[in-house]
Parts: sequence; C-alpha cells; structure tokens
Amino acid sequence: MAAGAEGRSSTGEGAAGTPPPPATYKARPAREWVCESLFRPLAARLVPPLARWGVNPLHVVLTHTALGVGAGVLLRRGHRVTPAVLLQVKTLLDNLDGQLARATGQTTETGRYLDTEGDLLVNAVVLVGLAGWWGVPLTLLQSLILSVDYLWERDHRAARGEVFRDPPAQAGDDPRVLAALRRGYALYFTPQERVLGALFEGRLRAAAGGPPTPADRVAYTPREINVVAVNLGLSTQLLALGLCLLARRPGTYLWSLPAQALLLAGVQTWREGKVSGKW
Repeated sequence: MAAGAEGRSSTGEGAAGTPPPPATYKARPAREWVCESLFRPLAARLVPPLARWGVNPLHVVLTHTALGVGAGVLLRRGHRVTPAVLLQVKTLLDNLDGQLARATGQTTETGRYLDTEGDLLVNAVVLVGLAGWWGVPLTLLQSLILSVDYLWERDHRAARGEVFRDPPAQAGDDPRVLAALRRGYALYFTPQERVLGALFEGRLRAAAGGPPTPADRVAYTPREINVVAVNLGLSTQLLALGLCLLARRPGTYLWSLPAQALLLAGVQTWREGKVSGKW
C-alpha cells in the first residue's frame, strides 16, 4: 500500500539506535522528523480519551479524508490560509488513526486500505485544486515518491529477515467493502510497485554484476536511504505545502516534487555504488 502517516502500518520497535517509541507507534527503520517531533506526539495525547469514548479508528480515517478533500475544494476556489490549516489537522488525525487502532486492538485490513486510498484522494483533490489538470501528473509523481519510501523500507526489512508488517489484530471486515478497496489498490498502486520494484531489482543485479548475494542486498538497503525517503513522507509533504500556502508561494511546493524525484534518483545511484564498490 502507499505510504502515508499511518498507511501501510506496522508495529514494534523504533528506528535503529533510537529509544523504543510508545507501543502505539508504527515501526520504521528511520523516523520522519516532522512526525516524531510534532504530529505523532500530539496525536498520542488524543489516544487515551478517544479510546475511552470508543471512537472507531475508521471514523477518524473518514474524518481526515473529508477535511483533506475540503481543503482541496477551497484551494480551487482561491483560498489559502484555511486549506493550510485544514491540511495540518488532517495530518494530525492521519497520525492518530493508526495509533488509536493499535491501542484498542482494532487494526484491520479495511482500515489500512481505506487510509492509503483516502490519502490518495486527498492528494489528488489538493494538487488539482492548486494546479488544475496539471495536478493529475503531479499526483502520480507524488505517489511514486511515496511508493519509493514504502519499497525501500520493505526491501530493508526483507534483506535482514525482519517482518515487514504484522497481521491485522481484528478480522470481520465487510467483504464487499474490502474487495472494493483491494480493487482500487490493485488498479493504482500495484502497477507502481511492480514497475519500481523491477527497476530497483534490475539496478541491483547490474551493480552486483549478476545474481545478488544476501550481503549485496544488505549493502543495497542501508538505513541512510530510508532516512531520506521517510522524510519525504506525507506528513512532511503536507506541512511543506501548508507553509508554502501561508507564504503565498504554492508553486514552490509544486516544483519541489520533481526536485524530490531527482533527490531519490541520486540516492538510488549512491546505493548502487555501495554494492559495486564505487562508494
């Protein structure tokens, strides 16, 4: 699934070399600074009262999706300050839903798909609201950037024999809803993952000069690449966009997307050198 503040979530320990986070945090080989410093601690304060009140995490997902879509509609109408604020509230709730689900044992497959696809809807509406139809290819570019984060974390864990994601704590998903969400994911995200995954594997084989060894795979997936990719995550994206909106320079954020892609291409070249011995 596509990466988001709590999408494609997992549980467990924190990043290597850092203290373990609260049990409601999802495990990552590296930490997204904006999340760890701002949104996730704020969201953690909301978990106990919402758990006591019996709030369903799926309702949190639907709420932050609605807020994000509303921000995109306001952007299309020329507003700037209100959408900037709404996007930060959306990010706070996006960091809350997974924590609440884990704290109350309500992680579900439906929730993971809904969170991921809700984020995609918000991103599309926001970028189209800012850039008109140019927002469509920009949404795809942003999705690819976020998918790189997902794939690099997956490969980092696989190279070290780690579990990428724990199974949902709760079953009983509505089969029709879950089937629809799976189809949506398969149509949009799965092709991206296959293309990028094949590209990364091909580049690894080229750097290794043949079938890669387990040591090659570890060298190809150092934590440093996750540090870069995770800090281009959705929480960071929406905070950056909000700041650009408040500064009345939304174009700066739009131009940052191809710049982010170039940064990831440079990191990809660096990690190939780690395998081939050039670095």
